[in-house]
Amino acid sequence: MTPSTTGLRSMSWSARPRGALRTLAQAMLALVLVLLAGWLGFSASVQRGTESLRQEANHQLELFGAAAEGIIKRLEHAPATVQLNQDVLALLRQPQSAARVDSANLYLRRLNAHLGSLSVFVLNERGTVLASSDATMAGEDQAFRPYFLEALSGRVGRHFAIDTRNQQPGYYVSHPIHDGARVAGVAAIKISLEAINEAWPSLGSPALLADSNQVVILSSEPGWRYTALAELSVSQRVDLQLSRLYGEQRLPRFPLKVDLRIDENSQVVEGLVPHDPDADAGLPLPASRGLLVQGRTLNGMDWRLLMFSDLQPVRREAVMHSLLAALAAGTLLLLALIALQRRRLVRQKLQAQRWLQKANTELEHTVQRRTSALTEANLRLKREVAERQQAETTLRQAQDELVHAGKMAALGQLATGITHELTQPLGAIRTLSGNALEFMKRGKLDTVQSNLQILTRLADQMGGIIEPLKGFARKSKAQPVRCDVAVAINNALFLYDQRLRNEGVQLHKDCTPGAVQAWCDPNRLEQVLINLIGNALDAMREAGVAQRQLWVSACNEATDQAPDRVLIEVRDSGAGLAEDVRARLFEPFFTTKDAGVGLGLGLAISRDIVREAGGELEADNHPEGGACFKLRLPTAPDSATGAESP
Repeated sequence: MTPSTTGLRSMSWSARPRGALRTLAQAMLALVLVLLAGWLGFSASVQRGTESLRQEANHQLELFGAAAEGIIKRLEHAPATVQLNQDVLALLRQPQSAARVDSANLYLRRLNAHLGSLSVFVLNERGTVLASSDATMAGEDQAFRPYFLEALSGRVGRHFAIDTRNQQPGYYVSHPIHDGARVAGVAAIKISLEAINEAWPSLGSPALLADSNQVVILSSEPGWRYTALAELSVSQRVDLQLSRLYGEQRLPRFPLKVDLRIDENSQVVEGLVPHDPDADAGLPLPASRGLLVQGRTLNGMDWRLLMFSDLQPVRREAVMHSLLAALAAGTLLLLALIALQRRRLVRQKLQAQRWLQKANTELEHTVQRRTSALTEANLRLKREVAERQQAETTLRQAQDELVHAGKMAALGQLATGITHELTQPLGAIRTLSGNALEFMKRGKLDTVQSNLQILTRLADQMGGIIEPLKGFARKSKAQPVRCDVAVAINNALFLYDQRLRNEGVQLHKDCTPGAVQAWCDPNRLEQVLINLIGNALDAMREAGVAQRQLWVSACNEATDQAPDRVLIEVRDSGAGLAEDVRARLFEPFFTTKDAGVGLGLGLAISRDIVREAGGELEADNHPEGGACFKLRLPTAPDSATGAESP
């Protein structure tokens, strides 16, 4: 259906009290300020707590790093002194001499006992152990070890490695043994790292030591040992398998995703463990809440000491600070509100005092003018009452004019059909009257009488066509009476009878005369029905449906929401109402018709007429297709009197 108009809109937002909007805006601003204070407090506390945690961790790392360096570097220079012993040099010159082997072993055992290292040993140019503080190492091949190769090339070798015999880890330091300008052999010492493992609890947080290969060699957490902080390439894994620095360890990836940043100048290591809920299982700290990673590089060792600090205490403290900041902001806002309210009360009190003083000053003059003022006020009130009554009368007249204009517009639309209905009787009257004159001249009075009878019947037929239009076209005020809904429906359909036949519309009417009685103005009810039926016919014509059907029904409706109501339905087989059209259906001057075809006031006027009668007009799409308008009116009371037909 193509609606003519849409209903009036409900009260707009701008009509709401400005005071309520101002109060809401102030409350929203206060809430934003409190939340902003909480967020600033949280951010500042997190920054301050993280910096404090960073400084404390750096201090602990400095102490632990210095202790680790002291444990290892205390024995680093021992291999350099081995070449000063003549028994060792003699052994390298004559490795087959058993006496020289015993003398060198005795020296190395005494040196190892003095130093407290795991072992001290001497290798020849081919990497074979000639003498050692540990007799089980005699004849062992160490040529594949990096520390041996570096010492053989004339440099000091320093490497972490796992002993292939007993799988015991240690730190190996090697020095070349010169016999003149030639490197005749290598002196090496294996330093125990157990003292570092025993010192982990002093840090108070999980920590680890990684060598130059980014492999964790020592850690406070056993599960972290012999894991790679970075992904190892295939060539790196092949080199490590050949050197067997880590024995038979497979070197999986470190369980946490560590993002490290290294300061090249200070060699300070810092990073974060990002949020990773899946990484919590089996870890000393929950990675899902984030960890601060700090570390440093041990001097001359290419080892990195990393410590993992939990950020959760910092965040908990930040949450408390955020709540305190929000509470403080709320308190300040409340105090400011109290101060403003008190200031307002004081200002109102002072203003009231000024008004009272002014009232006392003018009291005598007011008493003198009271009688004349009251008289003038009464006259003005009477004029206002008369003006309002006149305005109300004018408004009702304008509404009646608008209703009458709508009726006239509907009559104008029906003029073609009425003209067609009257054309045939008028033509027949003209012909029969002319024939009657001729027959009178000839004296055929019987034929004249027959023609006059036909003229009488045609006149009655024309009166039947015009009679329903008299009351509809009459300009009158709304007078609710007992109204037979079936009669109103028949009168409305009569006006569209010619159009229904011409457009081939199949009519389904379900209303028995006298069965449904409504309490309304019959003339205006007909206007509403004519408007709804006309819209239904327009909708089916514009939709171009092949089979056009129109349903008009009326019944008594009694529900919990609407007891004792009359329900009138007008339904078509058109395309139905689009969502955007249905939203504006009863809005004045809204229409989907072409320009110049209708003003878009039909449905708006119809709904006003129905509401004035105490009813309601609704529109929706029918489940079987097409649009369906439902008109509800009050049922005529049993004691009501008045015309039962329009």
